[in-house]
Amino acid sequence: MFITFFGGRRVDMILSSCENTATSRSCWGNYSIDTNYYDVFPDTGVIKEYWLSVENVTCAPDGYERYCLAFNGTVPGPQLTADWGDTLVIHVTNNMKYNGTSIHWHGVRQLNTVDQDGVPGVSQCPIAPGETFTYEFQVSQYGSTWYHSHFSLQYADGLFGPLIFNGPATADYDEDLGLLFVGDWSHTEIETLWYTARQGVVPSMENGLLNGTNTYDCSGSTDAKCLGTGTKFEMAFESGTTYRLRVINVATEGHLDFSIDGHSFTVIATDFVPIVPYETDSVLIGIGQRYDLIITANQTSGDYWIRGGWQTACANNQNAANITGILRYDSSSTSDPTTTGLTTSTYCGDEPIASLVPWVPLNVTNIPNITKEDLSFTFGSYFTWTINSSSLYLNWSDPTLLQITNNEDIFPTDYNVVSIEKTTSEADEWALLVVQDLTGFGFHPLHLHGHDFWIVGQTTGTFDGTLSSLSLNNAPRRDVAALPANGYLAIAFKKDNPGSWLTHCHIAWHVSEGLALQFVESQDEISLSTVRQQALDDLCQSWDAFTPTEVFAQDDSGI
Repeated sequence: MFITFFGGRRVDMILSSCENTATSRSCWGNYSIDTNYYDVFPDTGVIKEYWLSVENVTCAPDGYERYCLAFNGTVPGPQLTADWGDTLVIHVTNNMKYNGTSIHWHGVRQLNTVDQDGVPGVSQCPIAPGETFTYEFQVSQYGSTWYHSHFSLQYADGLFGPLIFNGPATADYDEDLGLLFVGDWSHTEIETLWYTARQGVVPSMENGLLNGTNTYDCSGSTDAKCLGTGTKFEMAFESGTTYRLRVINVATEGHLDFSIDGHSFTVIATDFVPIVPYETDSVLIGIGQRYDLIITANQTSGDYWIRGGWQTACANNQNAANITGILRYDSSSTSDPTTTGLTTSTYCGDEPIASLVPWVPLNVTNIPNITKEDLSFTFGSYFTWTINSSSLYLNWSDPTLLQITNNEDIFPTDYNVVSIEKTTSEADEWALLVVQDLTGFGFHPLHLHGHDFWIVGQTTGTFDGTLSSLSLNNAPRRDVAALPANGYLAIAFKKDNPGSWLTHCHIAWHVSEGLALQFVESQDEISLSTVRQQALDDLCQSWDAFTPTEVFAQDDSGI
C-alpha cells in the first residue's frame, strides 16, 4: 500500500488484495474504504436469492394483540444480506386478500434499474393479491438499510425488514450486531388512524418497539387484547469486545435521540455513506436515517438501558420513556437496569453538519440551474401538503415509468414531475433542489430515491438564490436529511442515473398527504430490456384485472 492525505487525514490506498478482518475493516479484497463507489464497485457474479411473503397476521409485539402486516410472518421481516457487488434476486408474493403492495429498497441507488425501485404509481403497478413479482438489482453500495412497503401506509403496520450490504468500514470492530429498528407502534391498525390523521390531527400512538418488541402495562386492564406478554429487546456484551450496531428510525412520525446508558459511540456511517469517525454519547436520528455505531464493552459488568430516545418535543407518544431495551454483560441476568440516562434533546433536526464528514471527499461542481420548491399546505376534502401549490396523487394503474416507456412526455399535474436534463456536454453535471418551508410546522425528513445527495444548505431563514451561500466542498451526503421549520434544505446530486425518482417526506402521514415530487432524470436515456418491460406490463395487467373487485379503493397519495 501507499499513504496519501485528504484534508489532513491519512488514507492508506490499497493496491493489492486485502482481507476484511476485525483488525482490517478498511479492506475489501481488491477494493477498500477509499474506493469511490459511485464510479467503481465490484462485480462478484454472485446471486443472493430470497423469497418474501406479504401476509396479514395477528401479532402482539408489545403484549397487545392486533392485526398486523408481516413479511414471512414476522415483524420486522427476515434479514436480507449481500456483499458489495453481489446481485440480489428477491421474489415477493402478495398473500394478502384485499390489498396490493410493492417493496422499496430504501437508499439503494438502483443504478440503471429504476424499474426495481418498488414505488407504486412511479416505477411499477402494485403487486395484486395472489401475484408474485421478482426484484433484481446489483449491490453497488455497502452499509445499512431497510426494505419496506411503499404502498400507502403499510410499513407502519409492520411491513419492513433489515437489509445489510457487507463492505469495508472506517473503523475496526470485533462483532456485527446487525440492525436495530426503533419506531412507534399503535394498538390500532394504521388505516383506522389515517381517518384522523388526514384531518390534520396527528394520532398519538400507545407505544414504541425496538426490533419488534417491547413491554406494555396491562395491569388493571379489562381489554381482552391486552395480554401483557411483551418483552424487552436485549443484547449481550462481552467485556473488552468492540461491536458494530446499525440503528435506524422506522417511526410513522417521530424523532430519536438514541443512547445506551454508560456507553459512548464512534459513528462510522450515515445512511450508506462512510464518514470520518466521530465520538458522541447519543445520536439524533430522523425517520429513514441510519447510523452505524461502534461500541466498546468497557463498562462495569451489569445491566444498562438502551434508550430509543423518543423526543416528545418532536412528536407525541403515550409511552415515550419506555421505548427501551436492555444491554447485559451477563446474558443470564433477568434484572431490570438501574442506570440513569442522558437528558433527551429537544432538537428535531440532524446531527451537526460538522460531524458528518464523508470519508471519500467529493465536491459538487457544475450546477447549471436551481430547482426551488415551496412547501405549504391546503385543506380540501382532507389536509394535504403541497409542493409549489401541487399535492402528489398517483394512479397506481398508470405509473410514471410506464408512461415514459410508452413515449408519453406530458405527465398529470398531480404527479408533481420535475424534469432533470443535462444542459452541457460535461460528464459531471449536477442537479440542485432547494425546498423552502413556508409553514413553520416542524422538521421534515426528506428522502431522495435513486441517489445519495450532498447537503449543501440546511438552515432557518430564506434561501437567497445564490450558489455562493451554499457549501459545495465535501458536504455531508446521505439519502435522508431534515428540512428545518421556517428554513430550507438544499441538496445536490449528480445527473448520472436516468429514471423517475421520488423525493418525499418520510413522515408516513405527510407522504400520504402528498408531500412528494418526482424527478424524471434524462428521460430519453430511460430504457428497459425486453424482459423487464414485459415484467412491468404483466404486473400492470394483473393489477388492472384485480381492481374491478378491490374492496379498499385508494384514499391517499398512493405512496
